[in-house]
Amino acid sequence: MQKNLYYAPPAKNEPVLTYTKGSAEREKIINAIEYARSHELDIPMIINGHEVRSGNKIEIHPPHDHKHLLGYYHRGNEGHVKDAIDAALSARELWSELSWKQRASIFLRAASLIAGPYRAKINAATMLGQSKSVHQAEIDAACELVDFLRFNVQYMTEIYNEQPDSDELRWNRMEQRALEGFVFALTPFNFTAIAGNLPSAPAMMGNTVVWKPSNAQVYSARIIMEIFMEAGLPDGVINLVYVSGPAAGKIIFSHPDFAGIHFTGSTSVFQNIWKEIGNNIPKYKSYPRIVGETGGKNFVLVHESANATQVATALTRGAFEYQGQKCSAVSRAYIPDNLWEEVLAEIYCDMETMKMGPVEDFSNFVNAVIDEASFDKLSGFIDRAKNDPDVKIIQGGNYDKSEGYFIEPTIILTSDPHYVTMEEELFGPILTIFIYDHTKWTETIELVDHTSIYALTGSIFSKNRYIIEDAMKKLKHAAGNFYINDKPTGAVVNQQPFGGARGSGTNDKAGSKLNLLRWVSPRTIKECFLPPESYKYPYLEL
Repeated sequence: MQKNLYYAPPAKNEPVLTYTKGSAEREKIINAIEYARSHELDIPMIINGHEVRSGNKIEIHPPHDHKHLLGYYHRGNEGHVKDAIDAALSARELWSELSWKQRASIFLRAASLIAGPYRAKINAATMLGQSKSVHQAEIDAACELVDFLRFNVQYMTEIYNEQPDSDELRWNRMEQRALEGFVFALTPFNFTAIAGNLPSAPAMMGNTVVWKPSNAQVYSARIIMEIFMEAGLPDGVINLVYVSGPAAGKIIFSHPDFAGIHFTGSTSVFQNIWKEIGNNIPKYKSYPRIVGETGGKNFVLVHESANATQVATALTRGAFEYQGQKCSAVSRAYIPDNLWEEVLAEIYCDMETMKMGPVEDFSNFVNAVIDEASFDKLSGFIDRAKNDPDVKIIQGGNYDKSEGYFIEPTIILTSDPHYVTMEEELFGPILTIFIYDHTKWTETIELVDHTSIYALTGSIFSKNRYIIEDAMKKLKHAAGNFYINDKPTGAVVNQQPFGGARGSGTNDKAGSKLNLLRWVSPRTIKECFLPPESYKYPYLEL
């Protein structure tokens, strides 16, 4: 049979629906939310394509309505991790040898299912399980996940088509092989799209995967797995387990076939994982790929030439969308004294109309933080600020967990650029602002660069091109995603590939070809058409 060259459909970013009053998509999402709230689910693990129930059932509640029961998931143990690894290794040979066109078709179909018949279902699950507004769920669970799947197929074809030079006497080829072993995907609660991308990107390149989602994201993770299976993903390629981190780590990081980890989460957890992998290096067949995106203490640096209204919008959106629970959320801002009063007035105007409450009410801009542990941590920082004479809460500062885990959008004003909330990642709707002397621009750039261990996102606001150029040079390593006159959140696949360095991770840029290259191992092949028949080189002749 003739084997032709194929090209995948060109990828385009999925359009974001608006959910305006009276729209068809609004009616669908309302119906999906009502259905989900009225049906308690029993959520199994998926190992080798089979539903696995442990009997150890853990309740799932919406963070904004913690008295309501959405269902249960079955908590696994070390035995389930071993079963998932065995399934992944058993599936590996057939999957890695399957034509890339077949793998592409599976994930392209998954993207179409998400964009079409599953759109309302996965958005509703993200809204209820992770307390996201309809807009935040749409740009995440629907659009970004679709973008990951479609563009990753495009990147995959580009990687496979990149070949070295050859000539008339030799044919040089580059073969991209799946890693030798299995990949562990450890995913966070805050983005359904990340939870879908971390296992699917390695799988697309021919790897088999053990996937452990955050306990707080199980409710939407099970839909991702359902979609993959409906799209035709073979048994054992991705195995979904709900286990504790220590249970997973104990088995996975000591296994000789462990080939890599795709991670998004906290810096401390990632550093511990790296250390454990390093200690176990002699056990592995090959050096594991370690790919991780971790924390951020993301900044907005404002120059005296900036537009105050644009700055205020960037701060309120960048700090408080999804309750500040984005890796890229603004949590520290540096504003010149000559512009401060104007920026503050604009912020107050925004905050006066900003509503907080459950996701079912579409007029709420702010919803609940993810769980009680997060609530307690954030309220503790707010109480600390209230009792500190050196800082002042100028907006918000209230919190309540009687019905849901609600933290009011809070702005702290500090005269100490090294105050704890200027340096420590909080992962919540708390923004700290430092007012600087507008004549000390150079010193302030240095301050921004050296205040935090992180280097994920940051932005500069200025109308002055010399200033913008200066900031870009001096903050070269301060942010892996750098924004000019925009908030430092909302990275789009294929437009702003995402990732940072320093304490923020390995900067392997999810949403780009760079990430997929980590999940293959290249083999160079040289074929000689006229092999030499003597050892003698021309220079040996007298």
